[in-house]
Amino acid sequence: MKLTFIGADHEVTGSCHLLSACGKNILIDYGMEQGKDYFENVPIPVSAPEIDYVFLTHAHVDHSGNLPLLYSKGFRGKIFSTDATCDLCNIMLRDCAHIQMQEAEWRNRKAKRNKDITQIEPSYSMEDAEKTIKSFIPCKYGDEITVCDGIKIRFTDIGHLLGSASIEVWITEKNISKKIVFSGDIGNKAQPLIKDPEFTASADYVLMESTYGDRVHSTERPDYIKELSEILDRTFARGGNVVIPSFAVGRTQEMLYFIRKIKKDRLVKSLPDFPVFVDSPLAVEATEIFNENRYECYDEEAMELVKRRINPITFPGLNLAITTEESRAINEDSEPKVIISASGMCEAGRIRHHLKHNLWREECTVLFVGYQSVGTTGRAIIDGAEQIKLFGETVDVKADICKLEGLSGHADKNGLIEWINGFNEKRPKKVFVVHGEDSVCSSFAKLLRDDYGFDAYAPYSGTEFDLVSGTFIKEAVPVPKKSKEATLVSDVYARLKAAGARLVGIIAKSEGMTNKDKAKFADQIIALCDKWGK
Repeated sequence: MKLTFIGADHEVTGSCHLLSACGKNILIDYGMEQGKDYFENVPIPVSAPEIDYVFLTHAHVDHSGNLPLLYSKGFRGKIFSTDATCDLCNIMLRDCAHIQMQEAEWRNRKAKRNKDITQIEPSYSMEDAEKTIKSFIPCKYGDEITVCDGIKIRFTDIGHLLGSASIEVWITEKNISKKIVFSGDIGNKAQPLIKDPEFTASADYVLMESTYGDRVHSTERPDYIKELSEILDRTFARGGNVVIPSFAVGRTQEMLYFIRKIKKDRLVKSLPDFPVFVDSPLAVEATEIFNENRYECYDEEAMELVKRRINPITFPGLNLAITTEESRAINEDSEPKVIISASGMCEAGRIRHHLKHNLWREECTVLFVGYQSVGTTGRAIIDGAEQIKLFGETVDVKADICKLEGLSGHADKNGLIEWINGFNEKRPKKVFVVHGEDSVCSSFAKLLRDDYGFDAYAPYSGTEFDLVSGTFIKEAVPVPKKSKEATLVSDVYARLKAAGARLVGIIAKSEGMTNKDKAKFADQIIALCDKWGK
């Protein structure tokens, strides 16, 4: 029984951990890295065909986005997740493939114009994504599922996203039994639409996230309706648009929930019947999935509306942009409006076009409603950048930049502590702290040790732990990620050394021989040395 830490260790994205037990290799999540990453991840120590199962905590791409890549390399096992996560991954993984294929096509066109013959290949194809989706096994919250001899799992609602879960894993091997719990992303309490996170009572080992382990959300729940109404009102009074970069799954539906209430109560005086555009095919499909899974996943407040035959996330004036033509038409219309578009960190997708059209306009507002990872365009704007690059062009930041503070799908420090203290029947022997920025992982692990008596540890990628003996097989050290420029310099230097060694070999073979060609060759080498030696 061994746990190997692969990704999202002292980093926020790219979640991936390998559990080896009962002769099986199991990945818990396999997500994409987003934004700037500071440390190198070790490669998965077994090949893709040797992976038997994936246990998936939720559908966000930093947890699920590399699953088609795994399939493309030969994975043919089963992926266990909740029903709603299966539904969401059905659209999100196809969307990831589409974005990558578009990005590769755009870069290749640009390279061709610059007479660069290098071809960029997407990480995986649409076919890989579609075949991956067929590997999913949908599971109900609370059901104990026998995966194979010696391994059982159970999904518990963790309140982060529709279908999100912590995963309990029971392992019995050679008459030794251990239970390990993977938290996934722990949800913030009192989020609209979805339920609060549920607790788990016992574990031998816990692997938990720490995204907001260094901060506390406001003790008073912000009045999002009031704050959003005021932002809309003053922007529309100026004649501007409100552009909301939003994650297509989760945050977009929350914003629709708020806006339905605002429009119903006519809280925006300057333009009470303002139009709202959701410009993301993925967000449109995700909204349908929210509706389909409402009975299992909605909280009491949302269900009260459903019982009264009120859809909590739709209203008059809501426009859904699917086609490229519909997307372009949004910015051709001068009427003030709300534009909700993905991606939430402004790294890809249609939001970048809306920023290009609105970011330079002083009358407009760009409203951030989610976490912005270090190194992303969204983070740069939030941090006060005066200009950003969009599609190779420099765009001035003149719009009003706002943020709905406290609107987070992640539990804060207090929420994380409350969750880990929920293990009141059997406290874990060890708590592994992951999925947080470098300093946050370390500081939160120290807090758990010093103030709450947990044996807490923040591992780096490559760390290996024996679950039977409770000891480390290997404690990895951080390996800084090389920049692309540094990698290129290193590669060129290696090629140069190899070329030099080959040249020495050629010279050695020519000893004792004389001809005009070799004399000319010698002159060329001497001239080159004189040139580069200056």
